[in-house]
Amino acid sequence: MTTLLVIAKEPRPGRVKTRLTPPFTPEEAAALAEAALTDTLRAVAAAPARRRVLVLDGKPGPWLPPGFDVVPQCAGGLDERLAAAFAGCDGPALLIGMDTPQVTPGLLTADFGGYDACFGPAEDGGFWALGLAEPDPELLRGVPMSTPVTGAVQRARLVAASLRVRDLPRLRDVDTAADAEAVAALAPHGCFAAELARLRTAGRR
Repeated sequence: MTTLLVIAKEPRPGRVKTRLTPPFTPEEAAALAEAALTDTLRAVAAAPARRRVLVLDGKPGPWLPPGFDVVPQCAGGLDERLAAAFAGCDGPALLIGMDTPQVTPGLLTADFGGYDACFGPAEDGGFWALGLAEPDPELLRGVPMSTPVTGAVQRARLVAASLRVRDLPRLRDVDTAADAEAVAALAPHGCFAAELARLRTAGRR
């Protein structure tokens, strides 16, 4: 079976979802980040996996469900941190971030039958998921992160390595307030949508 990896930051004000401020305060942005992470971890917990790993920048909190191993992120750029996450796996692995709370257990059920890699593009040009049947950290090192071409470069890297790539559905990351509204509408029963609704009800938005 597959190892499921979640790379995330501890949801502390001023450290996460800074592009949500404004219109949200740093505390509200952190609350939305925690809700997104909660939904993500619940989806991972409900998906079949050999092992579930949270690759964390910071400390775990009450939002962490049982059944996860927690490992610290290494130093360096995001490409190095993603590469290190895969380096800790000894079999098929699928990695996602904390920015797509609309993700479902079905989307995380990685099937490498006939494929060497799974790739989930994001609407902003990045990617929300990357799965490797045989994890190779070098496939990620040097890929420019957080740019409009990140996803294209990463997928091209997989193809250049002669890997058979299975494309997953395109999802929208939560980076801006507009993203938050759109994603909450896609998953109206999750913690993220509930937290966004709470902020609206409070009359802040």
